[in-house]
Amino acid sequence: MNRLKAEITAIESGGHISLVELRAHGDRFSCVVIETPQTAAYLRIGREVEILFKETEVSIAKDLSGEISLRNRIPAMIKQVDKGAVLARIVLDYRGLEIVSIITTRSANRLNLRPGDRVIGLVKANEVSILA
Repeated sequence: MNRLKAEITAIESGGHISLVELRAHGDRFSCVVIETPQTAAYLRIGREVEILFKETEVSIAKDLSGEISLRNRIPAMIKQVDKGAVLARIVLDYRGLEIVSIITTRSANRLNLRPGDRVIGLVKANEVSILA
């Protein structure tokens, strides 16, 4: 499980769902939670939390251009590529922290991923959890 220390910077709620904006290591992240500040005491601006996301939820983009709906973008450099028959484990250096991505080996080969490559890790907001 990938973990980053973060601070809640904004909360937008509607019904029983909130879009939580966070700042982690100088970057903006978003998370969708099925709670509101009225139902969850940890949802408050300025609160320090950890954001968590599975390795299998981190997509890799190389030479990304154009618009994309994914808001969680992790600019990183590839530290390590371990390829198996079906899956590849990509270790990213994100501001001195390790973020791990598990993608198909076909995708790793198609992108020609190598240590030292600059990439962007992408995670959908609904795949990010908050640990208070």
